[in-house]
Amino acid sequence: MRTQVLLMEPSVMDMRRNKLIVGIKALIITIILTFPLWSGAQDKKLWSLEDCINYARTQNINVKKQLLAIEQYKITLNQSKMDLLPTLNGNASHGYNWGQTVDPYTNEFATERVQSNNFYLSTQATLFSGFQKLNAIRQNQINLKMSQADVEKLMNDISLNVTTFYMQVLYYVEILKVNQNQLDITKQQRDRTKLMVEAGTLAQGELLNMDAQVAAAELLVIETQNNLDLSLLSLSQLIDRNDDPDFMVQLPDLGGISLSFDNALKAADVYNYAVRNQPDILSSELKVESSKKDLEMAKGAYSPSISLNASWATGYSGAAKEIDPDKAAVDYVYPIGITQTGFDTVLSYGRQYEYRTKSFSDQLSDNQNKSLGLSLYIPIFNGLRSRANVNRAKIAIENANYDLQLAKNNLKKIIQQAAADANAALKKYQSAEKKVEAQSESYHYAEQKYAVGLLTAVEYNQNKDDLLKAKSELVQAKYDFVFKSKILDFYMDKPLTIK
Repeated sequence: MRTQVLLMEPSVMDMRRNKLIVGIKALIITIILTFPLWSGAQDKKLWSLEDCINYARTQNINVKKQLLAIEQYKITLNQSKMDLLPTLNGNASHGYNWGQTVDPYTNEFATERVQSNNFYLSTQATLFSGFQKLNAIRQNQINLKMSQADVEKLMNDISLNVTTFYMQVLYYVEILKVNQNQLDITKQQRDRTKLMVEAGTLAQGELLNMDAQVAAAELLVIETQNNLDLSLLSLSQLIDRNDDPDFMVQLPDLGGISLSFDNALKAADVYNYAVRNQPDILSSELKVESSKKDLEMAKGAYSPSISLNASWATGYSGAAKEIDPDKAAVDYVYPIGITQTGFDTVLSYGRQYEYRTKSFSDQLSDNQNKSLGLSLYIPIFNGLRSRANVNRAKIAIENANYDLQLAKNNLKKIIQQAAADANAALKKYQSAEKKVEAQSESYHYAEQKYAVGLLTAVEYNQNKDDLLKAKSELVQAKYDFVFKSKILDFYMDKPLTIK
């Protein structure tokens, strides 16, 4: 037994020396291979979480569409304000008439071609209509605020989605590091096993087992790299940067993970703040107010309406004549009868004038017609349409109140769930830290036992897999806690950032 120990010690020393040499070679090769990649990466933009969120908010097509909707609401609001002003409309016509017709300006028959022109202006102002127009202005003001709140809600949703995908990328980066590290360790152990097989201290099957473990570790690295590439693609597509083949995120320092909070108190505080400031709650509240204005406008249809009307009109007719002052009148004599006794002709004197068409300007002045009046409209019966509109508006108010309550309930559930998840993730992380520490000690002990042949490759690999699983759980718990805590920060209007 003592002889066996003396034979094993040089083998162990050789293996440790070989391990050191292999480690140095691997380090040199890694530096050589990584340097050009690192140098090239200096010229590439590394996207932080803030960069991704800001870019997505400015480039997202849905946000741009919602901004256009805001402009439409602004136009609608301005139009409702302009509806308070009187209307003014004009009309003009120009035409010719052939054949017998009664000229509207001379009231005489005209048989020749007659030119006619008509000009008309009218205005109308609503003096009272049950305050419908004022309520329409107030409703459009509310709708504008509601559309602005909808934009904020959409941007918040984008921010949360970007954060989710960003954290997923960071998670796969960490897992890739863990798996790559395990691959390196497995390769080193395979090399050590090979030396021991060549020295005759281990059977050939142990080396075959280690080769299988190396292949499995390489497959796991490849799968993790694929998941990382897919998560990067998903993030770049989400922020509309899918045309950037070199897209890569910035890796933050998450060393300060030891956070704690009172779950119940924090959830209540977050909800009380969020319910007063979150845009989706504000949008639901504004929807209730808008529905109330709908009801007021519907009730306004019961009221009489008073309007002021005024008009001005004039025209021109080619049949309108006047004495031509530039041409002298011609006197003439014409018989009007005979005397009874002498049968003498009785003559009379007359004067014949030359006529001309009355000038355009004079006719426009002489043919003017003006009107001014008040109109009163009293709704008496319209098939109960106004009552139906009022009832529909009341139902819409109740529906909007239910939507508001649902939004508040949903917000409370989200915050309570996020707080509970964050607390659970923190506990899981703290537990995972202890597990990794204990598993690392167990693996180190198993490694020493395997080195002296007191542990089979299967038992050694089981310890290695347990350590890998513990490290993966630690990474998952860490990012799960960071994400859940960021959700709580988000609802407190804190910027989404990872420092």
